[in-house]
Amino acid sequence: MSQLRRDPITGRWVEIAVSHPKKCNEFDMKPQTKKGGTCPFCPGNEKMTPPEIEAVRGLKTEPDTPGWTVRVVSNKFPALKIEGELDRRGIGMFDMSNGIGAHEVIVENTDHYKNLADLTQDEIRDVISKYKSRTIDLENDARFRYILLFKNHGESAGASLEHSHTQLVALPIVPKRVKEELKGAQNYFKYRERCVFCDMIAQEQQEKERIVFENKHFLAFCPFVSRFPFEIWLLPKSHSSEFKSIDDSAIYDMAGALKEVLVRLKLRLNDPAYNFIIHTAPIRDGVYEEFHWHLEIMPKLTNVAGFEWGSGLYINPSSPEITAKCLRETCTAK
Repeated sequence: MSQLRRDPITGRWVEIAVSHPKKCNEFDMKPQTKKGGTCPFCPGNEKMTPPEIEAVRGLKTEPDTPGWTVRVVSNKFPALKIEGELDRRGIGMFDMSNGIGAHEVIVENTDHYKNLADLTQDEIRDVISKYKSRTIDLENDARFRYILLFKNHGESAGASLEHSHTQLVALPIVPKRVKEELKGAQNYFKYRERCVFCDMIAQEQQEKERIVFENKHFLAFCPFVSRFPFEIWLLPKSHSSEFKSIDDSAIYDMAGALKEVLVRLKLRLNDPAYNFIIHTAPIRDGVYEEFHWHLEIMPKLTNVAGFEWGSGLYINPSSPEITAKCLRETCTAK
């Protein structure tokens, strides 16, 4: 027997296997191996990328040279280009605009063979700090309405380059998925006069069985309505609608929580491919006090097929209670 669980934010239903769920060891995967070769993100190859936008680098080192530890560049093959005007227009019943935006890459470290999970908390803090500074800078462009920060880890998750990196896309529109979350958060607040994400944090802390890791500023847990096995949400305990509002002490705790979660996934599942996305409020599109920014991690352990696409209902062959317990019990001590 399975359970149908309803997401209180979007209203989406998910089928969770509870009677005969997949056990943790049934998700063990072959570890990913890196091939190496000439890499535009490795030190010494800076001229292979567009010019450096920002970097964490040593004193007396010049842009576009070695000496950096985190480096931000424009994507060489951007999904959207920053030059030009939107030129919104209609063709009959259809709406159109030019593909204007920004597409940047945050190279997370200098070592081709190190993933984000392999970095120290201080190193991850520097990466997250660049997420923040680039978000703030791009929000100054009046053409943009949403800043999307995401990471594709592993070939099956969409990573076209092996060297660990995060991508940032500034969009002239608000994505549909974001609108669904915003609307759901507003509806919940209108009915209960509380933040749905804050309520989620309180319930997870009370029940405890889906928590993976917790520190002063952040809670990491497998959500009750997990769409995918080992799906993890990372939420700031302090309510805020915008990722850019995070302060230095919270950035450090976010780095610690993110490292703990990624290390546990890597150890338990042999370094699975995954995507993570930071969900934050739009720019210049109203006030979203009911929203609560957060990060979602989705390991690529199952395939989304015809049933999911046709129904919008995800099937999770395990349960968040089992996967959270599995991750909690994973020893990260060296």
